[in-house]
Amino acid sequence: MHWTIGKVKITKVVELETVGSTRFILPLATNEEIQKLPWLIPHFANEEGRLKMSIHSLLVETPSRRIIVDTGLGNDKQGRNVPTWNNRQDPFLETLTAAGFAPDSIDTVLCTHLHVDHVGWNTRLVGGQWVPTFANARYVFGKTEFEHWRDHSEEPAHLAVFNDSVKPIADAGKADLVASDARLSDEITLIPTPGHSPGHMSIHIKSDGQEGLLTGDVAHHPCQMAHLDWSSTADSDPKQSAVTRRELFGRFADTPTLVIGGHFNAGHIRREGDAFKFIALG
Repeated sequence: MHWTIGKVKITKVVELETVGSTRFILPLATNEEIQKLPWLIPHFANEEGRLKMSIHSLLVETPSRRIIVDTGLGNDKQGRNVPTWNNRQDPFLETLTAAGFAPDSIDTVLCTHLHVDHVGWNTRLVGGQWVPTFANARYVFGKTEFEHWRDHSEEPAHLAVFNDSVKPIADAGKADLVASDARLSDEITLIPTPGHSPGHMSIHIKSDGQEGLLTGDVAHHPCQMAHLDWSSTADSDPKQSAVTRRELFGRFADTPTLVIGGHFNAGHIRREGDAFKFIALG
């Protein structure tokens, strides 16, 4: 699945898809509440009101760069709070290569934030050591985000993620710590979108008069556009995350911007009363 924004091409490569079993992350998104939002069906939920979500990477090709945005769960990881996320043996790298993105062809890894399901394939286990998966890439982390998890990962699951998927990148000298509003190329600028995590960033793409927005986890699902106060259980600051959703979606609701979520497919944001709805593409 891919989309274009001017001269920029975006390809989605999926690691894991699910229908339902999402109440642990969005407890207010009951089947009954989702069925009240018919525009979610069938692209973002099924007829029963069960949410459709995925863990995926977005491959962004500009005229000068090959970027992977967020790297999923990874293989061989331990200490995850979700049991099925431990010791995974998934053919993600083979799928990536088959899609035309061999790991060695990637020159930039860009993480919107440093949660477990966005950094896993940063590293792979080789001879008992965690090494960078994308050997020829620079890894771009938000400075605020990196320093937060470096200094505040006492909780065992957070510590495990930092130690096996983030710290080895810094130790290898491959991490570039950037401001949350940094301009990465002619086409790509970061937008500070805190709330889900302290240094969370979204990605604004402009090329040939067209615009795109990769939201990361500002919203885990489009239902949060209709219910801005439905914060995720993983949000570090639920109140700020709701403020960020309103500000970010409001900024792009009146433009023909292509929007792709960290866990859902592309569409266009539209105003609906004092909230928003999301119109799927295709």
